[in-house]
Amino acid sequence: MSNTLIIATYNWPEALELVLLSVKNQTILPNEIIIADDGSTVQTKAIIDRFKSELSMPLHHEWQEDNGFRKAQILNKAIAKASGDYIIQVDGDCIMHPNFIQDHLKFANPNTYLFGSRVNIQKPYLGTLFSKKQVQFNAFSQGIKKRTRALHIPILSALYKESDAFSNKFRGCNTSYYKSDFIAVNGYNEDISGWGREDSELMLRYHNIGLHARRLRYRGIVFHVYHNEKSRNKLEINDKIEQHTITEKSTWTNNGVDKYLK
Repeated sequence: MSNTLIIATYNWPEALELVLLSVKNQTILPNEIIIADDGSTVQTKAIIDRFKSELSMPLHHEWQEDNGFRKAQILNKAIAKASGDYIIQVDGDCIMHPNFIQDHLKFANPNTYLFGSRVNIQKPYLGTLFSKKQVQFNAFSQGIKKRTRALHIPILSALYKESDAFSNKFRGCNTSYYKSDFIAVNGYNEDISGWGREDSELMLRYHNIGLHARRLRYRGIVFHVYHNEKSRNKLEINDKIEQHTITEKSTWTNNGVDKYLK
């Protein structure tokens, strides 16, 4: 099964560099990588161009003009161009555990989407993180919190089963699913702009077409680099869109990925 790693980014080339360095450490490499870039400047392009020659798989840069927070739109554009049958998705500030790709592929299953744990790298550690270009962490590493989330214990992950309920543990910075399921619900709802709800609203439509969720506890780990919170000035509007999806049991968005599909 072919797979595509999607990395969403916006104007933080230092963090994106660490994420791409963590690709090199993967026990199983993705078949291709697409950077979903919501309007970054030339510094980000320079990082991506450098890694195009350093990585063994194709690395594509899908960019759109900076016109506010339009993550739903750039992810639709990137996933529309993905050649992989299976989409593995992280944010450009999430350093991947070496088994990250392997863990997601192991549990990839029809009619199921996956979501993994996020360990937070704390603000006081950022100077050390970037000066060392550190991409290897474990539960005892300096600079992290929520340490139990950093435990990679495959035998314990078997305790977590598929569920037909949406989990409040879900985070869009660490998820995977079949591209065919993404297309079946018409991808991200581009009526959602500004921070918040674009990922969870998509997953709720997955549940509405009968998909199950599986949490990758003790597997599929990312290490999230601290940053200041983004503006939440559109969260109330986005909440209403998500609530409509819940009450109407929506399975489709009219403003989705279909416009980018050939």
